[in-house]
Amino acid sequence: MRSALTAIAAIVVLAACGTTEAPVTEQAASASAEPSAAPITVKDSRGKEVTLDKPATRVVSLEWGETEMLVSLGVMPVGAADTKGFAVWDTAVKLDDSVKDVGMRQEPSVDSISALEPDLVIMESDDVELAAQLEKVAPVLVAKGSDASRNLDRMREDLNMIATAVGKTDEAAKLLSDFDAALAQGKEKIAAAGGAGKPFVIADGWRQGSTISIRLFGKGALVSDVAEQLGLKNAWTGKVDGDWGLGTTDVEGLTALKDPETRFFYNASDGDDVFADGLHKNAIWKSLPFVEKQQVVKMPNGIWTFGGPLSGQQYADALVKAFTG
Repeated sequence: MRSALTAIAAIVVLAACGTTEAPVTEQAASASAEPSAAPITVKDSRGKEVTLDKPATRVVSLEWGETEMLVSLGVMPVGAADTKGFAVWDTAVKLDDSVKDVGMRQEPSVDSISALEPDLVIMESDDVELAAQLEKVAPVLVAKGSDASRNLDRMREDLNMIATAVGKTDEAAKLLSDFDAALAQGKEKIAAAGGAGKPFVIADGWRQGSTISIRLFGKGALVSDVAEQLGLKNAWTGKVDGDWGLGTTDVEGLTALKDPETRFFYNASDGDDVFADGLHKNAIWKSLPFVEKQQVVKMPNGIWTFGGPLSGQQYADALVKAFTG
């Protein structure tokens, strides 16, 4: 992560002009450009205290949500996992060409990370072995990533934790303020359009051979929480996991969604649209109320459903448009 705490060059100029002091040497000027912050201690999701000598400036991020948070704070990582995939699935921010790809999110290259000489690595995994390997390279900050019991609060905490580590707490406060304002304004717009309390479903899907599986974003999923903050009601009440608020079903399982006012939102940023291309001839799918009433909405490509405030705001804006357009 790059720091906002770089010394102001004007100080050097003022020190050298109109005084009887010795000229500022190149070495002194260079020294004045170094961050002068005191050490920072941040407690991560493991409950571990991570101490940095100063705000981190060379950061490697191993998950897209945290990568987005870094860039939204004004910090371009020196390395990130699966940068190609990030560009497809998360358009809230754009990575510079200088950002090195350090491998897949589930299996990053420790050697590639070490070669970048980071002063901080951010990960979102409970992979204790990987964390131990990386801690031989640099301090490691482990974000929670998701918590279906309190996902919006969790997102705020992850953002503020990262912001503290890179000296960007003011930027984090602004991001969260803008996010809250977008939710409040969106709720008002949906209510004005008569959409308050209307049911929604959020899903994505994949195919294996001729079998199509559907993943539902139930109670506690991050984007479900965003939708509920807009005054909408999640129609999917099936079983979900405690971390991500996600559940799976097949097309038959969707027959439980009988309310004709339900709107079905889905994500397919990678071009494999199982709803438009895989289920369009399926008799059960075509009989579902939201399909019959043409209330199926493909969300814009590149909105990451597990991201930070900027992705959350993108999702909120798309929902508002669907209910008010």
